[in-house]
Amino acid sequence: MDQQDRDHALRTGIAQLLPELRAAARLLTASRAEADDLVQDAVLRMLRGMDGFVIAPEHAGDLSAALRPWGLTVLRNAFRESWRRSRRERAHLDAQPRDEEGHSGGQEAAARMRDLARALSALPPMLREALVLVGAHGLSHEEAAAICAVPVGTMKARVSRARRQLAGTLGAVID
Repeated sequence: MDQQDRDHALRTGIAQLLPELRAAARLLTASRAEADDLVQDAVLRMLRGMDGFVIAPEHAGDLSAALRPWGLTVLRNAFRESWRRSRRERAHLDAQPRDEEGHSGGQEAAARMRDLARALSALPPMLREALVLVGAHGLSHEEAAAICAVPVGTMKARVSRARRQLAGTLGAVID
């Protein structure tokens, strides 16, 4: 038997072994998708290792009987390697400090910013102006009062009312 005939016979034997490999993989894994991935990995390993495959003397002449133990061993080794890899990855992820529980990739922060913008736009213009000058721009009450041409006490009262209304509005959104 030349190399080309041998390779063809091995590929055919591996293809005939697929149902048994799938059944074994389903017993090892939790889902059908994981089992299919495991079988695919095992078959690729078998195809790569065809050159090194030697039929054991007890299986001389019976290729399918020789492929069965080899295929199941390759499948088992692929499963164990995958399991160890996933365990290491889980351990690595568990060891990483968590920035924030329930981190949603910025979606929650964006939603809160939209809520803040809506609440600010709902404030009366004089209160919104006072809050933006003191809160957002960081001006002192005196500087904000000078910009708006009002007494400092009026500016303090406006900022206080704006904060109270904003807290009431946002408190209802957050709760």
